[in-house]
Amino acid sequence: MKYDIRKLRLLSNAEIAQGIFDMRLDYSDNPLPVACGQFAHVYVPGKSLRRPISVCDARDGVLRLVYQVKGEGTRIMSQMQPGAMVDVLAPLGNGFSIDSGKRYALIGGGIGVPPMLYTAAQCDHPLVISGFRNASLVILQDDFRRAGAETLLCTDDGSAGQKGFVTDLLRENISAVDAVCACGPTPMLRAVAAVCAELGKPCQISLEERMACGIGACLVCAVRVRKDGEEIMQHVCKNGPVFNAEEVVFHG
Repeated sequence: MKYDIRKLRLLSNAEIAQGIFDMRLDYSDNPLPVACGQFAHVYVPGKSLRRPISVCDARDGVLRLVYQVKGEGTRIMSQMQPGAMVDVLAPLGNGFSIDSGKRYALIGGGIGVPPMLYTAAQCDHPLVISGFRNASLVILQDDFRRAGAETLLCTDDGSAGQKGFVTDLLRENISAVDAVCACGPTPMLRAVAAVCAELGKPCQISLEERMACGIGACLVCAVRVRKDGEEIMQHVCKNGPVFNAEEVVFHG
């Protein structure tokens, strides 16, 4: 895995939904070969641990990171101003494997939606299914349409799109796709993986786990997976975050 620490100039850092920010960084003078589904580790001034943020987009010399303010570190990130130099360790992890000639359903839940945008840019007319708790948290729908995707939206309370869950929309439309990629909270990923296993569709999932080092040197993000008939522990940051769904051992 090749990665580097870079100082990238902050172009903008705007709130695009309730507590959700769109950070754009200039890498035009510093090539950044990012694959869809990879992530960046952002240094936050005054904090010892970096914050892992999925890559939302990486084209035309602009690295786009969409993140949600959940604690002190991301609150500090949200206050960074254009012109600042941001310390970024990237690109990290293994991303989605996209085969040409196949149509993909790209499933995102909550803050798992952003990495689907760069993934959509690598696909031919993908079906993007986004799920949020309510309308105040809906993001990136116009971006997906500009990327050539068909979009379906659902919310838990029905305040935007269809009321229900991404798995409802996936079941209704799975016959129109060849394979599935998903990112979001673990219960959603477990449910998506179950639907795909039931209906015989290949599925890749991007796991959300706490990360400390981001490069596999610690054990914070270890998960249990099946390999060659055995259950072993692997690192989400180094071996993932993307895994074939059938490999992941879900608990509960």
